[in-house]
Amino acid sequence: MNNNDMQSNIRTKHVINVAIGANGTLTGKIIDRKGYSGVEFVLGYGAVTTTGSIATVVVKEGDATGSMTSVADSNLLGTEALASLLAGARTSGTGQNVGKRIGYIGNKRYVQVNVVKTGTTSVGTCSVQAILFNPESAPVTNP
Repeated sequence: MNNNDMQSNIRTKHVINVAIGANGTLTGKIIDRKGYSGVEFVLGYGAVTTTGSIATVVVKEGDATGSMTSVADSNLLGTEALASLLAGARTSGTGQNVGKRIGYIGNKRYVQVNVVKTGTTSVGTCSVQAILFNPESAPVTNP
């Protein structure tokens, strides 16, 4: 296997893609980690216009899809706060039109990212993709 070949060693899953609007929770799809040792969530925040809009990331885990609980900080790479969109200036690359990430290193089979929206209603978008990596068997087919 070519050491420069990430393509054959990851699988991507679509989790969330919505307009940021009124208060509420954007519930992400539950990701099944079976066959992969890790997952990285990549979050994208579009042209959010109001400084009071907040999108807080919550990572959950579980042995079964019906019993998801919040992940301990020790099982995350990065923090939920760093992956979130906090109130403040909306400068491109920091407060809008920005990509962020958070990794999961726990041992539960199922993981999920939810985004809790609070504050001022805003124009903008939020997307989340999951990248599953370190497969038990490679190469991984696309998709």
